[in-house]
Amino acid sequence: MELTSKQVTVNKSAEALCDFLADVKNFEQLMPENISKFEVIREDAFIFALKGMPEIALEVKEIQKPNKIVLGAMSDKIPFTLTGNITPVSETTSTIELLFSGEFNAMMAMMIKGPIKTFLGTLTDNLQKL
Repeated sequence: MELTSKQVTVNKSAEALCDFLADVKNFEQLMPENISKFEVIREDAFIFALKGMPEIALEVKEIQKPNKIVLGAMSDKIPFTLTGNITPVSETTSTIELLFSGEFNAMMAMMIKGPIKTFLGTLTDNLQKL
């Protein structure tokens, strides 16, 4: 299953945005309001939970500065990646589009598609506000 967010413009250079996303503690300010837990567990990993959902641990898997950052689930139970594709626009602005990619059975995909799409929308809306 692959879901793509809308592309948004961020008032940061591509390099600054990539650095911002590479620092996992910054994800706390991008999370939805219904977050019930956020904890940095390593320099490159964090755990978060939304109300009514299980905890998810994410770690930085790959950085191709300044154009791409890939976060991935630390658990094999729900294998997925979240990729930020960054495009420079000017010295002070860039665009980003998020791509969620995971392998789920049809029932699981149907259950999580809506919440994941909403989550991606919230992340991009909050990135746009930076």
